[in-house]
Amino acid sequence: MSSVAPEIPLLFSELPDPFARHFDPAAPWALLGDPLDEVLAGLPSSDIRGQLAPEVHLVGDQIVICPGTRIHPGVVIEGPVFIGQDVEIRPGAYIRGGVWIGDKCIVGASTEIKRAILLRHAKAPHLNYVGDSILGMDVNLGAGTILSNFRHDGGRIRIPQNGHRIDSGRRKLGAILGDGVLTGCNSVLHPGVVVGRGTQIYPGVQLRSGIYPERSIVKLKQELEIVAQT
Repeated sequence: MSSVAPEIPLLFSELPDPFARHFDPAAPWALLGDPLDEVLAGLPSSDIRGQLAPEVHLVGDQIVICPGTRIHPGVVIEGPVFIGQDVEIRPGAYIRGGVWIGDKCIVGASTEIKRAILLRHAKAPHLNYVGDSILGMDVNLGAGTILSNFRHDGGRIRIPQNGHRIDSGRRKLGAILGDGVLTGCNSVLHPGVVVGRGTQIYPGVQLRSGIYPERSIVKLKQELEIVAQT
C-alpha cells in the first residue's frame, strides 16, 4: 500500500480486492462510492449458504450470505449486500442500502447499517447506527455509538484539517475508522470524522468533523456538581 498523505493518518493494514486497488490514502471515503458499487454490482442474484429462520426478512436482490454466518430472528436485510463467513447478526438488526460485511464481524441487536464497509472482525454490537462509514479491522463500537452521516443543512461534507477544509464530494458521509479504533458508550461521531488506527474514544464524546491521529486517546472532560438535599 502506498504511503499516506501527511493529512490522513494510517488507517488499514489490508483491504480486500477490489477495495485495495481503488484505495486513495488521501480520500479514504472514496471507497464508499464507485468501488463499493462495483463490488455490489458483481454479486449474484442470490447466494445464501445455510439455513435462515423464517423470522429473518430478506428484501430485494443480490444478497450473499457466506457459510458459518448466524442470523438471529427479527433481522431485516435489504440487497444488495455481501455478508462474509462466520458473521453474527443479532435480533432486530437492520442492514440496508448497499453494505459489505467482512468475515467474523458482529452486527448487534437493533443496530442499523447503511451504505457501509465493515472489514474483518469489526463489531457494531449494541444499539449502533453506522451510516456511510468504513470500520477497519477489529474496530469495536461501544453501546449506543452513533456514526452520524448527514448535515442538517444537507450540504456536502467538508473535513477540517490544518486550517482548510477537504471537500469529500459527498452529502452523506459518516466516519472512517482505522483498524482497532474503540469507541465508548453513547459517543457520537459527527459527519466527516476520520480516526487513525488504534485510537480510543471515551464514552459520551461528541466528536466533531475532522481528522484524528492514530494511537491516541480522545477524552471527555466533565465537571460534576453534587448538591446536598435539604
